Amino acid sequence: MGRALPFIFIILVWLCGAMPARAAEAPALERGAAITDPLALRELDRGRFAVARVMAPERSDDTPLTGGQLFALPSMARVRTALDAEFDRYVVRHKATLPNESIGIGTGHDFQLFDRAMLDSDDARFVLAGIVNRMDRAFVSPESCGEIRLIYRLTRTAPAGEDGAPRRLPMTLNVVLKAKSGGMVDARGVGITCAGIARRWLDAGESTLTGADLAARLLAPNGPLDLIRPENVDRIETNLQIAHAPKSAARDFRTDYLMKVFRLDPRSGVFEEAPMENQIDRERLLADPDLGRDFKAWLLDPRHLNEFDRGTVLIPERFLAKAAIAATPSGFDPSQLQPAFGLVQGEGTNAVFSENDIVAALRKAADVGVTPANIRSVAGFKRRLNDVTCSGCHQTRGIGGFHFPGVDWIAAKPSNAAVVPASPHFFGDQIRRRDILTSMKWGSSPDYSRGFSERPQLRTRSEFLAELKGTGYYDGWGAHCYQHSAKPADNDPSFRTWTCAAGLACEAVGKTSRIGMCFVKSR
Repeated sequence: MGRALPFIFIILVWLCGAMPARAAEAPALERGAAITDPLALRELDRGRFAVARVMAPERSDDTPLTGGQLFALPSMARVRTALDAEFDRYVVRHKATLPNESIGIGTGHDFQLFDRAMLDSDDARFVLAGIVNRMDRAFVSPESCGEIRLIYRLTRTAPAGEDGAPRRLPMTLNVVLKAKSGGMVDARGVGITCAGIARRWLDAGESTLTGADLAARLLAPNGPLDLIRPENVDRIETNLQIAHAPKSAARDFRTDYLMKVFRLDPRSGVFEEAPMENQIDRERLLADPDLGRDFKAWLLDPRHLNEFDRGTVLIPERFLAKAAIAATPSGFDPSQLQPAFGLVQGEGTNAVFSENDIVAALRKAADVGVTPANIRSVAGFKRRLNDVTCSGCHQTRGIGGFHFPGVDWIAAKPSNAAVVPASPHFFGDQIRRRDILTSMKWGSSPDYSRGFSERPQLRTRSEFLAELKGTGYYDGWGAHCYQHSAKPADNDPSFRTWTCAAGLACEAVGKTSRIGMCFVKSR
């Protein structure tokens, strides 16, 4: 058995939401880039950041919107219809691929389906679970200074559970707003800039306040939340646990998460189903040779390949899907678990990319002066092709299928699974995001690049480096790593820097992969 059992244990720890060592140490990694304080979120949810105020600002009634009332809004009608269609497609696919396993609501089924009745119920509502600064995405829309995200968690408020507490349900609604809209001014009538917004967030991140005092500080005229308004809403993103298969004699447990995006049409005021950013439509690319060739030519162009390497690529919509299923834990059918599976030669018969294509493209990029930061091999290309997608990223270092489930502030005694607000991937990326905010604050050009989802990118600012080194997010116990060979030439150049801290060794998973986790060295 050796290290097999500890490795499986760590996988389960991550999926259940426990955090690696040093996770709770001050200063909090998310300071200045996210609002996670549960008591402050409770105050904000009771006021202007209740989902009713954000999604239906025209309402004069301040009572909370139930799930049924939210999806009954004219702006949300097509959201509900699209989700129903995805459920129907999922059931049909399930019956075709697993004809001997039943799927339905409640116990007694091999796969237990999410109860869609909760979306229409007056006994459930969306509760504010966190607010996240994503100004690191300003490369997508510089004029908007990036994004601010309001993350809501569906919660069953009545009837109460056996312990008398509300029950959080496995669904999040992510309201994505532009950080800045045209003509935005502060209370004095002064025009708002990206630097000014970044300064507000970073200044608030240094506060030691909590609860109602913190909420008041965030909402003050010089606070970051003072600038968030309903007219800045750009889109909503839904993520729900569509089905769960408990562990049985036939298989280990499995959970599938459905993700979709709906963009607000400014003319009609209706949320319309939209392609998901960088969610490669693998099935169409493999089924349509012409489309596959177009995608290969586009992505391997040196300029796009450089953006792909840096993590800032924006793949054209004609290559993208409008829905994604992210399955956890990893280790099941790769065609479901890896959105890019089969696109590279060696994984399927109708591959879009051959290994020679990738090697030639990397050589061509080098000839024109492009030096890759992450993709230095075919294996690096494959890994980026997977983690650049929504579902591939959510399957990497997530808490199940979520990166931000949020702390349960409604429960009087939150369960262990709800104590940690976000995933290792989320916390590992906070240094990069705060570095970008700092660059914006001082008016310098930000570096928007990012590493692989499994291994956060260290930034050059010395004050940030120490926060990640030695932690489970980077090279500490439980961090993702690469098992090095004694022969340097045998080591994949894309992962040579994936080392472990002193006293730890990388243990690879499986017999073929050399990607693993950092453990205490065996004697």
